[in-house]
Amino acid sequence: MAEMGKGVTAGKIASNMQKKLTRAQEKVLQKLGKADETKDEQFEQCVQNFNKQLTEGTKLQKDLRTYLASVKAMHEASKKLTECLQEVYEPEWPGRDDTNKIAENNDLLWVDFHQKLVDQALLTMDTYLGQFPDIKSRIAKRGRKLVDYDSARHHFESLQTAKKKDETKIAKPVSLLEKAAPQWCQGKLQAHLVAQTNLLRNQAEEELVKAQKVFEEMNLDLQEELPSLWNSRVGFYVNTFQSIAGLEENFHKEMSKLNQNLNDVLTSLDKQYSSNAFPIKAQPRKKTKLFSRLKKKMSSDSAPAKANKSPSPPPDGTPITSPEIKTVNHELEPSSLETPGAGIPKSPSQPAETAPASAEPAGTEAPPASAEASGTEAAAGAEAPKTETDSGSAPTSLPAVVVETFPATVNGTEEGSAASERADMPPGFLFKVQAMHDYAATDSDELPLKAGDVVLVIPFDNPDEQDEGWLMGVKEADWLQHKELDQSRGVFPENFTERVQ
Repeated sequence: MAEMGKGVTAGKIASNMQKKLTRAQEKVLQKLGKADETKDEQFEQCVQNFNKQLTEGTKLQKDLRTYLASVKAMHEASKKLTECLQEVYEPEWPGRDDTNKIAENNDLLWVDFHQKLVDQALLTMDTYLGQFPDIKSRIAKRGRKLVDYDSARHHFESLQTAKKKDETKIAKPVSLLEKAAPQWCQGKLQAHLVAQTNLLRNQAEEELVKAQKVFEEMNLDLQEELPSLWNSRVGFYVNTFQSIAGLEENFHKEMSKLNQNLNDVLTSLDKQYSSNAFPIKAQPRKKTKLFSRLKKKMSSDSAPAKANKSPSPPPDGTPITSPEIKTVNHELEPSSLETPGAGIPKSPSQPAETAPASAEPAGTEAPPASAEASGTEAAAGAEAPKTETDSGSAPTSLPAVVVETFPATVNGTEEGSAASERADMPPGFLFKVQAMHDYAATDSDELPLKAGDVVLVIPFDNPDEQDEGWLMGVKEADWLQHKELDQSRGVFPENFTERVQ
């Protein structure tokens, strides 16, 4: 027989193809219900348990590999962190050799922990799962042998039931042969047909016995192994997780010792350098010497202002009247008194006893400053006749004078309401802050601070003079004691304080 390949012949290929066709035909007949199927419920339950156990083991193996990858990543991160500590730890600092030794032991501890996890957990897991592929292939083979057994059984049963039919089919040719063949040949022909039928039945029986034997052997082995494998999962899970827990416990114990040693080294370093605390710095100022510049500006602005505000006397010598109206307790103050000793009514309801010759009625509104400055003579001439006529008339009551005052605003803050509510606060008070750190003034316009000082924040006279991160204020103690703002106020860094109100 010609060879088709190494170890493979044409007869073997034909035999395998015949088996596959027979199995496919048997499965089709079983699905169609034309052939019964041998079932073993106990074995099927074992197969379900096997598949479940394989799924759980595969997931556990995957998660364990992820855990080991995380341990490796944590090792790398810890190694980089210790290397960073070694870089920033200066050589003259005490305990540098100890930190280097701790870093080395830390690295060795991570390596040992990872290797033990691989040896005691991952390799054991691989060995445990290594037995599943063989058993899985045997289960599949057992399924194929079961189909062969059912096919052989059905074939033998069909030969048994068709025995009479075959004898009838054989008898018809014999009767025909009897007519054509001599007498002495008829017996041999009948014997040959009977022998051929018996041969087919014997071959089917042998195939059935052989298939049944192979199937039962594999079925018996699997029925013994599958329950044992299913029960072994408990001990395997216990050993695996106990190993992981024990390794983690020892690792963290050793790591805690190293961390304690490192903490001791850093504590001793902190004690030695505790006085050199990290200073808090204020933001740099761009506009320094604020008060000196303001004084220079005010002095430079006041000189031309005074020269412009002093008017020249009028040519006729008439005195210049003030354009402002002074109100005290809602009473008008007369600009001039021609008749000395003239009385001023204390109340609008009381008539004046003696009206001055040159005085105006109290209800007369004062002329504007510009009109009064330019037309003093005209007002004086018109006022004289009126005074003479009024002096002889009966005394009349003066109307009440109501002067409205509007609150002044500084930087958008109304001082009228704030003055009544915060009478003990400096003008323009905004809020309170408390110093959290000491601050030494570096300029004449800065306010020195001590931790715990309470500062009353006020607005800048010129908002453009305010630097970012700086505030203007006066210490509460200085304000309550002196009530002096110009000598006590100053600028200070905002990040040295905390707002309390």
